[in-house]
Amino acid sequence: MSDKMINDEALDIIFRAARTRNGWEDRPVSETLMQAVYDLMKWGPTSANCSPARFVFVASQAAKERLKPHLLGSNADKTMAAPACVIIGHDMEFYERLPELFPHTDAKSWFVGNDDLIRETAFRNGSLQGAYFMIAARALGLDCGPMSGFDQDGVNKEFFAGTTCKANFLCNIGYGTDENLFERSPRLPFDEACRII
Repeated sequence: MSDKMINDEALDIIFRAARTRNGWEDRPVSETLMQAVYDLMKWGPTSANCSPARFVFVASQAAKERLKPHLLGSNADKTMAAPACVIIGHDMEFYERLPELFPHTDAKSWFVGNDDLIRETAFRNGSLQGAYFMIAARALGLDCGPMSGFDQDGVNKEFFAGTTCKANFLCNIGYGTDENLFERSPRLPFDEACRII
């Protein structure tokens, strides 16, 4: 094992003991902590450092009321109870920032006019950054409740109108409780999910 490996307590917090939370303490997440989560997760790698993810922290009651009609089923109630819900999206014109983010070559030219590559790159790397976001949030003491059950078109119109961004998934953040916590679901063992060739 590497001498740089983080300890078991940290691994438990980030992965092994972490749970998808449905219940939340009535305790706010500060703007300082929201910024700290972003400032940590932004260092996760993306292809050509494209960094397409965009984050909307829906934290005020008024903003949550705007989001609520676009949430499906029980996602509405648990999101309204959470201190904040983060809309994790991606900018379909991420490549416009490549001269700044990847300056040693003309990476922007790889994407201009190539809609399939733009969509694939934005979605793949934005999803990666969403995962980095959850790891960073857990590392900084927050719990997460990622969700897919929402009207994507509605959220795009409500929160990304006039932009080139699209929603990917939602993630409630805060300090979780055991309310409505499901039994831990199994995971596939190594030999069923992996091959070494």
